[in-house]
Amino acid sequence: MSRNMSDTKIQKKTSPQENQITEGVIWKQLLLFFFPILFGTFFQQLYNTADAVIVGNFVGKEALASVGGPTAVLINLLVGFFVGLSSGATVIISQHFGAGLSQKVSDSVHTAIALALAGGAVLMVIGIAIAPWALRALNTPAELMGPSVTYMKIYFAGVIPAMLYNIGSGILRAVGDSKKPLYFLITACLLNIVLDLVFVAVLDMGVAGVGIATVIAQTAAAALTVGSLMRTRHSYRLYPKKIRFHRHILASILRIGLPAGLQSSMYSISNLLIQSSINGFGTDTVAAWTAYGKLDSIYWMIISAYGVSITTFVGQNFGAGKMDRVKKSVRICTAFAVSTSLLISFIVLRYGTTLLLLFTRDTNVIEICAGMIRNIAPAYVCYVCIEILSGTCRGCGDSVTPTLLTCFGVCILRILWITIMVPLRTEVSTVAFSYPLTWTITSLLFIIYYKKGKWMKRNTLHNAPESK
Repeated sequence: MSRNMSDTKIQKKTSPQENQITEGVIWKQLLLFFFPILFGTFFQQLYNTADAVIVGNFVGKEALASVGGPTAVLINLLVGFFVGLSSGATVIISQHFGAGLSQKVSDSVHTAIALALAGGAVLMVIGIAIAPWALRALNTPAELMGPSVTYMKIYFAGVIPAMLYNIGSGILRAVGDSKKPLYFLITACLLNIVLDLVFVAVLDMGVAGVGIATVIAQTAAAALTVGSLMRTRHSYRLYPKKIRFHRHILASILRIGLPAGLQSSMYSISNLLIQSSINGFGTDTVAAWTAYGKLDSIYWMIISAYGVSITTFVGQNFGAGKMDRVKKSVRICTAFAVSTSLLISFIVLRYGTTLLLLFTRDTNVIEICAGMIRNIAPAYVCYVCIEILSGTCRGCGDSVTPTLLTCFGVCILRILWITIMVPLRTEVSTVAFSYPLTWTITSLLFIIYYKKGKWMKRNTLHNAPESK
């Protein structure tokens, strides 16, 4: 009897008055949705930045390079594929929610959580098994191998909660709630910082302490997110007994998410090649690259927040059949992203070397990093169209073409540049230039594709029948 009553509640369609994403003022709703995502991304980055600051100051540059550098790239390769794959669930849920298809929202939520559990288990096994081999394949300096393997094994031992948080927060954002994921992430981030200090500064556990602190904090974030989904009264409520794969929903998620996952992997593979080149310059350069990555994350947390915002915004309006709002939101979001990119370039160029003192006092590391800043930071604006237009296409269910454009423009060209040009001019600046070069070419490809309008002709809403 209770199950029938619950199902009746789920079948109730979302009232348009409750959904400001499809009804409200576009620029205002974009910003209201964007800022919680931005702050959430900031605290996500603060996870890793706190790790780097604490080990860099209390342990040394070898530990700094061990929790960043090659380990970060390998983690991004494996976890990034799953996160890209799970983005298909966010798109499907946002489209169904925008269209008021409550039963499909429910089925999608339970399929997504099942995907998080299964995918997390697979990642745990793979990550632990390949850690030593993968680090050696990246030419990781000998003095970094021990702590790097330790960090990777601890991280992947606790990767299932990380997957649950990513999927759960994606579900909440898909239905227009970007605040709860922020609150949960702030709580977990503060916990991570406290535990970092206890395990590293007080108990002297080194890199292992950083890994354990990260796993505990991610588990807390996952528990808060899953608990929120289980308590809601809306169509996206999570019932543990209903967690399973709905075949048609899973097919739709994979059709959108698999190309996004492959795109993320291609990014990571090209970055692996770049990391391998960086490793060849020695520990100081690896530490400088790690430190620059923390500064660089200022930009990526902002641009990725725009990407998540436009994907959800477009997905819900596409589901509601409001294509005029879709196009207008793209123009507004692009203008916001361009303005922000120019501002961040100025901040990093002007104050970057000062901010580096947070991570290291080593003058050689700072000098190397300053050169990286001069080569990459001025070109942030060149990346805008990749993030905004690919998010727009995914929101409409068009995931294959953006993946192909990104794989060619960013990944393949970047690999060709590293393979051909770096041996001819073996300098860190040659490696760094691969970023602005490939961003510019890929953005041009996305602008051309967007203007042709084929991304608007996708329809994912009716591929999966209502569950009986």
